[in-house]
Amino acid sequence: MTRKATALDVAHRAGVSRSAVSLVLNGRGDGNVAKEAQERILAAAAELSYTPNAIARSLRDRRSRVIGLVSDEAVTSPFDGEIIAGADALARSHGFVTLATDTEQDAGRDLDAVRTLLDRQVDGLIYVTVGLHELHVPRGMLSVPSALANCYAAPDSPAGAAGLPSIQPDEVRGGHDAAAHLIRLGHRRIAFLGGLYSSPAVALREAGFRAAMAEASLPVREEWVIEAGWDFAPGHHAATALLSAPPEERPTALLAGNDRAAVGMVLAAARLGLEVPRDVSIMGYDNERRVAEVMVPPLSTVALPLRTIGEEAMRAVLAALDAGGPLPPRTTAGGGSGTSPAEPLLVPCTLVARESTGPAAT
Repeated sequence: MTRKATALDVAHRAGVSRSAVSLVLNGRGDGNVAKEAQERILAAAAELSYTPNAIARSLRDRRSRVIGLVSDEAVTSPFDGEIIAGADALARSHGFVTLATDTEQDAGRDLDAVRTLLDRQVDGLIYVTVGLHELHVPRGMLSVPSALANCYAAPDSPAGAAGLPSIQPDEVRGGHDAAAHLIRLGHRRIAFLGGLYSSPAVALREAGFRAAMAEASLPVREEWVIEAGWDFAPGHHAATALLSAPPEERPTALLAGNDRAAVGMVLAAARLGLEVPRDVSIMGYDNERRVAEVMVPPLSTVALPLRTIGEEAMRAVLAALDAGGPLPPRTTAGGGSGTSPAEPLLVPCTLVARESTGPAAT
């Protein structure tokens, strides 16, 4: 039977110390081991098919090397699972694994979900939500390095929860960039048909929309700022009401709350004999897979940085572990610390221009 290679074998092959091998293979080589030596270590590990012994490492570090993920629905969501994928990929690259549990939108299960993961000796926790949400943070998250992905601490959360790292999409900028795209195409009569205002993201996107209109010195027609829902039917209904007006009295562009609502709006335009984008431009939001790109016409939209949100949340937890935890140091915008709300990390959204938007009709 062939003997399994050890870290000492890698060190001898690379001509370095055993500690240098440990630093490099644990992702801490930069600043501690010369680049050339790092390359030799990685090459030697590959040649010897060396993989660290996870159990031995856990005993040595007194860590389980497991990060717990709690989600309200993201495990089963068609696209917010990207947050978990991003978190998991970064964890694996640092020698950790993830263990996920889903509360299925039952807030009463939050405490049990966190307690269950802590009972399994996870080193850290991340709470993931579908869509931007305010979260009553379970107290157990304060006992280990933790982060909030796509959510932020509610005011009635336990003391200290407001200081947890919160990674969020920059929804204000996303709404701004969507409107600015239409304005660059010559549109002046733009309707904001957001999703449900129960989601904090809608008000933030509306703020961005209003900012872009103000920058272009364009008026906002308040009757065209409408809560239009998240799905095909409400999007169809809202668009039908606006686009049934005479050409000079209707908007030339619609900003939808998400891609599914935008599809409903495209169907409404077709039913009224209007062509997209010749007669009306329609802008989605989310860049949802299997919807935006395959729609006819393909939807212009704003891509949520879901995978990056997961990566950054995991990065915050791993940084806290490296710093010795249990909680990462957080500072408010004013320089204070403690229970004051920490500034969230806002991850940029990306404008994706496709064929559902075009120059305004003259």
